[in-house]
Amino acid sequence: MTESSSMTHLVRITNCLQTILELEPQLEKLEHGNSLLDEFVVLKSFLEKIDKVELNEADVERIESATANFLKELQAPLAKAKSERKNGRRLQ
Repeated sequence: MTESSSMTHLVRITNCLQTILELEPQLEKLEHGNSLLDEFVVLKSFLEKIDKVELNEADVERIESATANFLKELQAPLAKAKSERKNGRRLQ
C-alpha cells in the first residue's frame, strides 16, 4: 500500500468517526441515547490511535457503509426528538 492511499484511508476513516462524534449533543437528548454515548468513549479512543492502524480499502468501505447506515437509522429518532422539543416549547 502506498503512503498516499494509506493517508487517503486515514482521512476517510477519520471523517466517518468525526461525523458520528459530532452527533453526541443530539444523542444526549434521545431516550436511549445514553447507551450509544457509552460507545463514544471507544470511538474517541480509536480516533486517537487511528494513525497506527493498518487500513485497506475493504476496511474503509465497510466503515463508511456502517457510518451511512448508522446515520440513516438515527434520522427518524433525531427528527422525532427535534419535533418534540419544538412542540414542547410552543406549549409553555
